[in-house]
Amino acid sequence: MALEDELSPNGVKVYKAMKEQAFLSDEKMGTAERITQTARLPKNMVLNALQELQAKGYCRRKVREKAAGYYLTK
Repeated sequence: MALEDELSPNGVKVYKAMKEQAFLSDEKMGTAERITQTARLPKNMVLNALQELQAKGYCRRKVREKAAGYYLTK
């Protein structure tokens, strides 16, 4: 099944932005701010897309002191 079939257009855009920046492990993860800059979407849309990715198992969120970090799992 293709990525576009499972995710919304914003979800696909955020997924590709994270892949482009190589946020692929918990050692190398990015904040919502960095993902927002790369995806060129409003922050609220990026946060909603990140929640969608989390719900479908495509990414994980790790709580840190200042800002949460996100990285891809699939």
